[in-house]
Amino acid sequence: MGELVPGGNVALPHGAVRLRVAGAFDVSALVTGADGKVGGDSDFVFYNQPEAPGVRLRGDTLAVDPGRLRAGACRVTVVVSAAEPGTPLGRLPAPRLDVTDQTGRPVAGFAPPRPGTVTVLLLAELYLRAGTGWKLRALGQGYADGLAGLARDFGVDVSDDGGRTAAPAAVPPTRGLPHRPAPQRSVRPEGSPAPDDFTRLVNTARSRAGTPPVVPDPRLDSAARAHARAMADAGRLGAEGRDGVPVYRRISAAGYAYLTVGEHLVSGPRTPAEFVDHCLGSARARRTLLDPAFRHAVLAHADGGDRYWTALWAAPLTPDGLTRTAAEVVALTNAERGRAGLPPLAADPLLTAAAQGHCADMVARDFYAHTSPDGARPWDRAAAAGSRRRTIGENIACGQRSPAEVVDGWMNSPGHRANILERRFTHIGVGFSGGGRAGTYWTQLFGG
Repeated sequence: MGELVPGGNVALPHGAVRLRVAGAFDVSALVTGADGKVGGDSDFVFYNQPEAPGVRLRGDTLAVDPGRLRAGACRVTVVVSAAEPGTPLGRLPAPRLDVTDQTGRPVAGFAPPRPGTVTVLLLAELYLRAGTGWKLRALGQGYADGLAGLARDFGVDVSDDGGRTAAPAAVPPTRGLPHRPAPQRSVRPEGSPAPDDFTRLVNTARSRAGTPPVVPDPRLDSAARAHARAMADAGRLGAEGRDGVPVYRRISAAGYAYLTVGEHLVSGPRTPAEFVDHCLGSARARRTLLDPAFRHAVLAHADGGDRYWTALWAAPLTPDGLTRTAAEVVALTNAERGRAGLPPLAADPLLTAAAQGHCADMVARDFYAHTSPDGARPWDRAAAAGSRRRTIGENIACGQRSPAEVVDGWMNSPGHRANILERRFTHIGVGFSGGGRAGTYWTQLFGG
């Protein structure tokens, strides 16, 4: 089973899948077409309307059969809200999504970062990828306007009646919030604010924290402008625009190769100062803004019913930086082996070449799996690189932003942990590539 991070994705098996979120949550689903809108109120599945073609809600579990969705459907967005209306999700234990196939075999798991004051969380989405079939993407995106506001933005017919939100066919009145206008479809790109303004505000905060300053980069600026326009055109925040291009691919397409990258996708603030204040008021966003690893930062916005902002933070990829990153993964891995009383693994250049090649291949061919599209498996890749190790194992991951984060994720997954602590392994190669749909791709290739 793959453990996903925000933005990570996994191919779904044929047939129905079950998505379970245990705890004090209500689970909902929105079935949408290529335009990102529902076809009608019946495409909103929740506790008062628990069935639609191809989607069934039973308690805390959604069953989704992509082959039985209504005609034209190409996406199912999974939503969670507190079972007690209006309760901020940050007051509850963090939700966890577990996905299984129709036989009960685990497919994927996802535990998003703990939400704050939001009352609704876009947890994940099932989407149809042309030529490759259905996939599941982890989201973990907070939504402050409740189910009623969410439904409106997806095109569900929700009207105001006497100061209270009402939707006879769909949204329960107890979940509604006062009406806010649905995003318009027209876009008036505003581009980037004056770079000096944003850079000055950010570097003032970084100076107070004792972290080095950042400077703008024209390639990042181009990617940020494009993504802000894409979100404004779609009328909603998202790591992927209506054109199907994720923000990380826009960065790579602009010619910026990165070692680490961060992004803030926000709607609402009207000025760079308001945007920076918003980031400094969030613990997670503040960590990114002040992260000493970043060397470049840009901010862009576009208007489309609301103002949509894209901030990008990045450190450029260099040969020395890649070597340091791989060495840090090896050191952290050996520290875990040492705690278990096992000897350290030695870095192996042939395994490293195979691991690096697999990461680059996952970015280039847009897949995430141990078996590549041409059928090559870990031991095939090791042999092709010239390795003669008799025992081969592999860990992969996507979306993590640092060596510490990726090793911690592997150690918290039983299968990956077993590879790290396997006594038969004596050597290791580490690969990393930035770009693609998930943003970062990591590989550990073990040999013994």
